[in-house]
Amino acid sequence: MKSRELLGYLIGLILFVVLIPLIMWRVSGEVHPGTGRIICLAVLAASGIGLSIWSIVYMKNVGRGNPMDAFNHEVAPRTTELMTEGPYRICRNPMLLGVFIYYVGIIICLGTWQSALVFAVYFAIMMVQVNREETRLEQDFGDAYREYCKRTKKLIPYIW
Repeated sequence: MKSRELLGYLIGLILFVVLIPLIMWRVSGEVHPGTGRIICLAVLAASGIGLSIWSIVYMKNVGRGNPMDAFNHEVAPRTTELMTEGPYRICRNPMLLGVFIYYVGIIICLGTWQSALVFAVYFAIMMVQVNREETRLEQDFGDAYREYCKRTKKLIPYIW
């Protein structure tokens, strides 16, 4: 693995798994979640992070690239193959869906409007990124990508 790829994965880990949840926790003030909320967080965190990791591994092995593309800035080589199976059969952005599942667990655990607000701001920013990325994927993969979009939801399976 090249140092540039490793750096990209490290940045993703710090930003998505540590920094955003830390911000959610800090803005929430002093919170003492009960056991039920902690268990809910554990289940959603394991599910969400598991889906994200599956998506990253699938992208590396099948798409022959990396998810390290932020606002048209390539941190590591982009995918060269259109991925429509595996986790990408669930939705077009399963990695992001996994992160969102994890964050919903944090919001439930913290139980504060402040954590939900941080999520809402993050969600809005990520939707701008997703829309830009989908434009690039349409340019890269043309009709194949348009057909994939017709049969697969953007983020939430069967809904959106």
